Amino acid sequence: MWDAILDAFLDTLKIFPFIFVIYVLIELLEHKTSFSKDHERLQGDLAPLVGAATGIIPQCGFSVMAAKLYDRGLIRTGTLLAVFLATSDEALIILLSEGSRADMIVPLIVIKMIIAVGVGYAANLLLPYEKISAAMPLSEEDIHAFSCGREHEGKSDIRVFLVDPLLHSLKISLYLLIVNMVLGCIIYEVGEDTISSLIIGGPYLQPFITAAIGLIPNCASSVIITQTYIDGFMTFGSCVAGLCANAGLGFVVLLKNGKKLKRNILLIVATYFISVAAGIVINSIGVLLS
Repeated sequence: MWDAILDAFLDTLKIFPFIFVIYVLIELLEHKTSFSKDHERLQGDLAPLVGAATGIIPQCGFSVMAAKLYDRGLIRTGTLLAVFLATSDEALIILLSEGSRADMIVPLIVIKMIIAVGVGYAANLLLPYEKISAAMPLSEEDIHAFSCGREHEGKSDIRVFLVDPLLHSLKISLYLLIVNMVLGCIIYEVGEDTISSLIIGGPYLQPFITAAIGLIPNCASSVIITQTYIDGFMTFGSCVAGLCANAGLGFVVLLKNGKKLKRNILLIVATYFISVAAGIVINSIGVLLS
């Protein structure tokens, strides 16, 4: 038991430097990212494609900005869904830092892009008369996208590019440590052979569970899904289902508008079942090919 806890601590310690470096790079990227031009591109014929490509970037700030733009009538429903379904929060960072499953990054990105773009265009086709505003002034708060809702206003460069990434890396590493400890103890008690033969939930039930976890508006949900997949407790399709539903704080922004509660709940339900369906299809293909 203690060996499993020690292994979890050492494994987390090994990947912490990589997580920190990636978050520093993301802060540099966010500093140059502006929605002042993108929100116009998100209104054209390529809007779902642009939205999906934006959502792929590993942070939840873009889903927050997309929700704000949607709430103001600046983008269509299909574009919003494309951003939400493409968002994976911390998943790509963890896969890249772990190394052992880094080979799944490209398939994950490609599949999520296909799902996000396909659903985006389908939604726009189903809602052909949806009206959007031609233009609306955006405040400084709306123009820049910040990871997990963090704001840079009034902070020094050292705080923005070093302290904030360090604190965020420590938080994600703590989540990883807890998940690794729990999973390590389960493996110790149950045994790897039992787990590999009985993947929790099965390929057809599991996507319902992982998609529900993905809806939780916290970066911990993407950490749990990704690390559980890396440790062999879930199938790839179930991982995709959880990460497609993982729109971060975007849902929270939508739900703040109480006047359109029914619309917002429908969007959340649609995201959930689309994610579940995608996971079941991928798992079914995996079962047929195995």
